[in-house]
Amino acid sequence: MNRTWAPPRAASDTKAKPNLTNLLAGGSRTGLSQPVARHSKRKERSEVNASDQIRAVTLSFRNMHEYGDLLPVYLEARKEIFRDQLDWDVSESDGMEFDQYDTPACRWIVLHRFGQVLGGVRMMPTTAKCGIYSYMIRDAQIGLLADIPTDVLFFEAPVEHSVWEATRFFITDAVPAQQRLEVQGQLFKSMSQTAMENGATHVLGIVPAIWARWARRLGVNAAPIGAKFSIDGTSSQSVLFKASDFIV
Repeated sequence: MNRTWAPPRAASDTKAKPNLTNLLAGGSRTGLSQPVARHSKRKERSEVNASDQIRAVTLSFRNMHEYGDLLPVYLEARKEIFRDQLDWDVSESDGMEFDQYDTPACRWIVLHRFGQVLGGVRMMPTTAKCGIYSYMIRDAQIGLLADIPTDVLFFEAPVEHSVWEATRFFITDAVPAQQRLEVQGQLFKSMSQTAMENGATHVLGIVPAIWARWARRLGVNAAPIGAKFSIDGTSSQSVLFKASDFIV
């Protein structure tokens, strides 16, 4: 199950709502002005940050056996964050959190230090299909997820090879406050690399409505693509950003 969302009443607004075609074509500023470095495509990736030995790993059903018990440890961290700390009504079994989107179509990006999970995010192509489900935002829009509002986007949810969805983004308490911004940036970069290596140009997801505050600290320009809605008094919003903005 997903958390219960209570969308606020839409206020009158004369501002034009973003058009997906224009956003994907670059008609709205969703990126940085920094140069983009070329990179080679790889199916899976892991890299080491030499300064603090934080490793970023992209897990899939194909390669998870290469990383020992990292996947179950990552799912245990998700359970601790989303079920135990945030008290979300999410599925749990044997100490691990999971849902219908943890399929062979997804990729799990995990940051860890010598096996201790420090953060993670799940990536899903918007072309994914598993039974009646596709990806979280689209399923909410078509009414399959009663706990998320159907007006989560201003336009029809995309089904495009060039667009991936990010969900279950988290940083654990094991990361000191003075390092959290750096670790968040590392996770964003790894997420963007994974998206691009799988043919995506843009990433969408639901973030806290105060995203603009931490986005500025990370040097991110993301376009709001849905109305704000609340969960237990916390306002959230769908955003879209260009993946290559993090590959510098």
